[in-house]
Amino acid sequence: MKKGVIWINGASSGIGEALAESFASHGASLLLTARRYDNLEKIKGRLTDTQVAIAKLDIGSLPEIEAFDLNTKCEYGIGCLINNAGITTFTPAEADPMDLIRQIVEVNLIGTIACIKKVLPLMIEQNGGTIINILTVAAKKVFTNSSAYAASKAGLAMYSKVLREEVRKYNIRVVNIYPGATATPIWPESVLQKHSSRMMQPEELALMIRNLYENQGSVVSEEVELRPLKGDL
Repeated sequence: MKKGVIWINGASSGIGEALAESFASHGASLLLTARRYDNLEKIKGRLTDTQVAIAKLDIGSLPEIEAFDLNTKCEYGIGCLINNAGITTFTPAEADPMDLIRQIVEVNLIGTIACIKKVLPLMIEQNGGTIINILTVAAKKVFTNSSAYAASKAGLAMYSKVLREEVRKYNIRVVNIYPGATATPIWPESVLQKHSSRMMQPEELALMIRNLYENQGSVVSEEVELRPLKGDL
């Protein structure tokens, strides 16, 4: 595993938890953040063979991100930021209240950009690093009942494409991952009961993302779509 801390936000369940376990299995030093600190403690308790730091952090709160002391948690450098935190709703646009739309955008776009801004000075100073964004196939393909979620993730995708060109000179890689349906707690229980057998599993997704990070060398996979074998739901 490359040197430097792997910071995974939204790490308390689902894809984030699977990423933590996958990277830990290869000896990575981890920084895991999420709103649910109790879940982070349980995850850290299982990952006993590597260095794991945990912290409560709400990506939807700019003051929390600005106050977050990343330097002391990444004393020996940061290898990768994985932006996994995200929220959604499964209702039509006409039914989405503006306060919910604002919350989705603040977490999925504004807060995630704030995390990127947090690591950029460190990565520029060390002349290297990787930023991986867990987006969604809904940022590329139209799915009903996902308007605010799709818009927030599509906005992050374009932000990251521009950023990628700006930071190449610092040897910083920016990777956008567009997963299809994955069996995580973000889905209503009724949907999981009906469709989980067709969905990708978080552990499968985590393995592919870890391999992308480990195997880049002088080549980088920049835009990656990962879909269930049987197609979209």
